[in-house]
Amino acid sequence: MSIRQEVLFKIKSVALDKINSPEKVSSYFGENTFGMEAMRKHISKATFAAFKAWMSESKTISLGQANEIADAMKEWAISKGATYYTHWFQPMTGLTAEKHDSFISFTGPGKVIEKFSGSKLIQGEPDASSFPSGGIRATFEARGYTAWDPTSPAFIIESTLGKTLCIPTIFISYHGEALDKKLPLLRSDEVLNKAAVGLLKLFGHKDVKKVFSTCGPEQEYFLIDKNYYNLRQDLVMAGRTLIGAPSPKGQQLEDQYFGTIKERVVNFMFEVAQEAYKLGIPLMTRHNEVAPHQYEFAPIFEESNIAADHNQLLMELMKKIALRHNLVCLLHEKPFAGINGSGKHVNWSLSDDQGNNLLNPGETPEDNLQFLVFLVAVLRAVYLHADLLRASVASSGNEHRLGANEAPPAIMSVFLGEQLNMILNMLESGVKSKVSKRDIVDLGIGRLPRFNRDMTDRNRTSPFAFTGSKFEFRAVGSSQNISTPITIVNTIIAESLDYVTNAIKTVKGTGKDFNSEVLKVISAIAKETKDIRFEGNNYSEDWIREAKKRGLPNVAATYEALEAFTEKKNIVLFEKYKVFSKEELVARYHIWIHMYNLTLEIEANTLKEMVNASVVPAGYKYEKLLARTLHELVELEKSAGLKIDPAALEDKKAHLSDVISKIYYVRRNTNEMAELLEKAKEHSDEKRAELYFKELKLLMEHIRKHVDQLEYVVSDDAWDLPKYREMLFIK
Repeated sequence: MSIRQEVLFKIKSVALDKINSPEKVSSYFGENTFGMEAMRKHISKATFAAFKAWMSESKTISLGQANEIADAMKEWAISKGATYYTHWFQPMTGLTAEKHDSFISFTGPGKVIEKFSGSKLIQGEPDASSFPSGGIRATFEARGYTAWDPTSPAFIIESTLGKTLCIPTIFISYHGEALDKKLPLLRSDEVLNKAAVGLLKLFGHKDVKKVFSTCGPEQEYFLIDKNYYNLRQDLVMAGRTLIGAPSPKGQQLEDQYFGTIKERVVNFMFEVAQEAYKLGIPLMTRHNEVAPHQYEFAPIFEESNIAADHNQLLMELMKKIALRHNLVCLLHEKPFAGINGSGKHVNWSLSDDQGNNLLNPGETPEDNLQFLVFLVAVLRAVYLHADLLRASVASSGNEHRLGANEAPPAIMSVFLGEQLNMILNMLESGVKSKVSKRDIVDLGIGRLPRFNRDMTDRNRTSPFAFTGSKFEFRAVGSSQNISTPITIVNTIIAESLDYVTNAIKTVKGTGKDFNSEVLKVISAIAKETKDIRFEGNNYSEDWIREAKKRGLPNVAATYEALEAFTEKKNIVLFEKYKVFSKEELVARYHIWIHMYNLTLEIEANTLKEMVNASVVPAGYKYEKLLARTLHELVELEKSAGLKIDPAALEDKKAHLSDVISKIYYVRRNTNEMAELLEKAKEHSDEKRAELYFKELKLLMEHIRKHVDQLEYVVSDDAWDLPKYREMLFIK
């Protein structure tokens, strides 16, 4: 019996105590966050008013007020059982980071008190030397600063033996450059706010003081049993399977999607939701996804900065809580070959401080000039800056997913739906007529309800689709920190809103009819950006050919996509809006190229180890069994006169030859891969990334093909690596 088979018999669900009367979510939602309501209860009215003015009007609070807030935050955290605090930040690794400090302060020999000052709240100083900087600072320059982000509430993280107060912060270098994901996002929200408020004033909305982006990231993920995970070096080291033959049953029956959730999984989901609600994360939806053992959580919309923080927290919670259920949560974009990978569909919209969704078409969008102006501004942003959108989702994991008939291709396009597309076509032609209607879906059965049909259908193949009062950026990878994609979306749309504002101002000064002149601006932009609109199947080969005719870029390789961050036009754009400096953009390019290379090197070296330590020995064992059987049969034929059908003997010989060949090709390609990795050390990061994309990945696929063929024939008790049919169909 193989190790794999032994583990199979040990797999079982975790025994849980049944909860007969669960608490109402409303009774504990946000109890572990120091939000506005908690702050209001713990500080003076004057300081609370000053804090609100800081948030809405950028009127900075005084040090005394910061001290009061810090002391209140400390008392609140201690009352919850916290003994440490940390500045929680998001470095360029895409993960989160923290350095814990105790609240205690010495007052004399052997005497301490709990103390937390405004200065400690506002600023921290973690060692920055080991975080990626992309050349912004030298390795020996260790100083970096964290600075409190008051727009995102502090929260408490619970562990078995204690609690820690986490304060969301930005992370900057000694000279002030952004070394994190959060600061550029905050900058982009500022420029988006300014651009949108300026445009709204042209439509008479003098009362709007603030516009902000909102988003709701749908989080896809896989779950597998922890015992299997621990036997797979590739899952442990790379987060995805580097070898593994497809299971006879995958997703082809389409019986997983929205199916009944297994009890073991739903118990995990219940605990994730409970912990998320304590942190104020507004999880709304949970369901089975398309692939076996693939699932999704989806939240309610929040301001983008908070949504980004909450998504990072959610991913950490999912990984931590899965272990309590003897499961492992896989967030890689493509953990299993041959079935769907995981994305993170980021639903993005715009709201103002009056509670209005600026992307709401209304009942008659053809009459809603303001909506149409914002709509064409988004179209223009995607049309002109598709390269930046593609770069924002570029990673080694997403390379496996984009364009794989399960996710949008690397071509950026926009889906609007039949009605909005018709309206824009109508405006282009200069003819305006009524096209809107509220369709009623009548099922023809008296006991079933009638309901309104949505304005647009959903195009699940589109990378940037309008899905009713929002756009869905479907190309984002499941493991990604969403801050960078949102930063890009915010910035390019801010630039486009400014362009539209200036165009309208130009015609407004002519003294002509405002509405008709605005329609001309909308018409011109709709005509200019028509090539970016596509209503069909983005997965089809026909679309790839059509997109090429339209001149739309199709950049499959991460190293090529990331070059957008170093393009002169893009540097000018980001420096104009002060979202990124040239140095910050170039640094990010170098960091992400380097991370791409490191990821593929880890995968390749892990694959080499698995081949040499697991696959080839199992193959040799089976090869020996076949050779011995064949030899014994031939000897029996000679010595005992055993009658053997010549065709049967030839079949055994052919099978043995086939196994020998497979093992040879596995070893040959593995040796070539090792040589390529050595050769790559001579190249720059950029050349190395190109070499890895064009040659290393192909070699790894060749190795995988032959290994997977071996898996199908090697005796089951000789194969120690858990198989797809087991990992994806656990009870």
